[in-house]
Amino acid sequence: EVQLQASGGGLVQAGGSLRLSCEVSGFTLNDAAIGWFRQAPGKEREGLACLRRDQKPPVYLDSVEGRFTISKDNAKNTVYLQMNNLNPEDSAVYYCAAVQKLICTASMRYWGAGTLVTVSS
Repeated sequence: EVQLQASGGGLVQAGGSLRLSCEVSGFTLNDAAIGWFRQAPGKEREGLACLRRDQKPPVYLDSVEGRFTISKDNAKNTVYLQMNNLNPEDSAVYYCAAVQKLICTASMRYWGAGTLVTVSS
């Protein structure tokens, strides 16, 4: 059974940092494209970062590139999202998701429960 478990959300002040974790079970990280997404109230879900299945450099949403970094620990089968210089517009529920394709798509196959990030001004 495939499961993704996101954690690490919380309340942080503007300019602060958080690291989200996504523990994956049911497949190894190299067998899928794995990404982080978020959805703020009243807004559409957006893709933030994607680890490609072919191990080429990650892909980022323009608005987070340089502030967010996606990485993985194969030994722990865990994917991370390091988020720096957070601002209130980053407040949202954050999700990790996976698909057994080359790159993340809008229709990811597996989703974890979200973790809430709130950035105060």
